Amino acid sequence: MSTAPDVATHVTLADPAHPAVGAATSLLDAYTPGARFLATPTRTLLAHGTHRPVPHGADPLPLRVEAALAESRAAGQRAPLVMGAIPFDQTAPAVLAVPEDVRTAPPLTADPLIALPAEAPADAADWRIRPVPDPEAYGEGVAAAVARMWRGEFSKVVLSRTLELTSRAPLDVPAMLQRLARRDPSGYTFALPAAPADEGRTLLGASPELLVSRRGERVVANPLAGSIPRSPDLAEDVRRAAALLQSAKDLHEHAVVVDAVHQALAPHCAALDVPAKPTLVRTAAMWHLSTTVTGTLAEPHASALELACALHPTPAVCGTPVDSARQVIADTEPFDRGLYTGMVGWGDADGDGEWVVTLRCAEAAERKLRLYAGAGIVAASEPDAEVAETAAKFRTFLDAVGASL
Repeated sequence: MSTAPDVATHVTLADPAHPAVGAATSLLDAYTPGARFLATPTRTLLAHGTHRPVPHGADPLPLRVEAALAESRAAGQRAPLVMGAIPFDQTAPAVLAVPEDVRTAPPLTADPLIALPAEAPADAADWRIRPVPDPEAYGEGVAAAVARMWRGEFSKVVLSRTLELTSRAPLDVPAMLQRLARRDPSGYTFALPAAPADEGRTLLGASPELLVSRRGERVVANPLAGSIPRSPDLAEDVRRAAALLQSAKDLHEHAVVVDAVHQALAPHCAALDVPAKPTLVRTAAMWHLSTTVTGTLAEPHASALELACALHPTPAVCGTPVDSARQVIADTEPFDRGLYTGMVGWGDADGDGEWVVTLRCAEAAERKLRLYAGAGIVAASEPDAEVAETAAKFRTFLDAVGASL
């Protein structure tokens, strides 16, 4: 990944004499709908305007992005970058652009001011919530998928559900972003246009999962699969974490994803390190099994976006075999995932970048929010447990808007 001073000539850097205090949070505070905000463990980015959109077309997405970056560089941007979102269905239009102006700062965790609390959300009574599908129907979908797995039709599928929230007042998207970022500052927090700017829709969220990053020859992927809700009681929280590390069901689910990541990255790498056992990562709401895969790219170097497209969709968001899982998702989920379980991130003209799995997210428009959460279903899955897991994953966003199930 490129260091901050090499991003682009149109980048405004934080004051080098004060690189951390207030640098990242000032970008968070400056966000307004229509801008592009992305905070990762390596940097914080805030972009405005569109210098060049990435068009939809028949050519592979990495080639279209490469062309847009080359055109921007030819037009005077020394080292342009692309930012935005890519849908779950890679054949659908992406929402990517080379911005006019980019400001960058160190990561949120390097800024002591991120510890200051965000403004409290509105009262829960201000929200009307409608689940789609309802929990009972979702559980029935899980049971049907499990039955098909026992018949040998496929081995895993990720099934999702949504919550449609309607507010009495216009949505305050910057305030939601503040609460998401301050709740989990070490994760990947984003607020990006979900469609062309004139449609006024915003994709925002706080994902725990890096799909892939590239900096020069070094590549990193961090698949997460297998999870359990956290507990406010410390002893119970520790017990749950320990149980997750011993869960045969979750360890199997995780191993399937790690193997898929290994297989997708191997053709692009001269060396690849895949740890034999997972570790744990935590968010405010969940414990996850985690494996950090690192590698050295072979020549010629694939861009971060090329690697991301080779990985997507992993079994962590789709299932396996992929084609079978896609069909089960289409048959079971009564909505179009759109950008959910796609990718958000950035990439530069040198091929460096970070692409994140679009999780713990919502789409915002006027007075409405659509929240998404999913769970990996394997033969040992139990419908009630998967309903509970998706409910726990909704907590990230529900807490940010002051709503509850």
